[in-house]
Amino acid sequence: MDRRWPSAERSVLPEAPRTCDLVTVPARQGLEAVDILRLRAGVGPVLHDDACDTLGFLVPPGTADGWDLPGSACTQTYEREAPAGGARDAGSAPAEPPVTGTDWLVSPDGACGTATDPVVLREALGEAARTIEAVDRCR
Repeated sequence: MDRRWPSAERSVLPEAPRTCDLVTVPARQGLEAVDILRLRAGVGPVLHDDACDTLGFLVPPGTADGWDLPGSACTQTYEREAPAGGARDAGSAPAEPPVTGTDWLVSPDGACGTATDPVVLREALGEAARTIEAVDRCR
């Protein structure tokens, strides 16, 4: 059985223990949420997919089972190993993103923990959506 990231046609990872789920949102909303999270509770690793104009927040496994926030998707993911900050030598490059065609917006080394709290993320995404709506009304 294949386990696929949200951009299934782009990368297939072999079956392995699930180490995180991935909440995918439009880049504009995600960038606002990252700013909100950095000012408050902290943000875990975040992937940027430029081709799809999305951000992916790593969240604890099991989050996908109950995620229902409109405008976002939460996908169960499987990867070889969890991204972890601090596990490399000083001066070496950060961990490579687990999906081809993505890069880290917030690398595991720069993250506040290994995953973003899904309750806090939901609140930040809601606030980000309201902020974007208010800005768009002023244009």
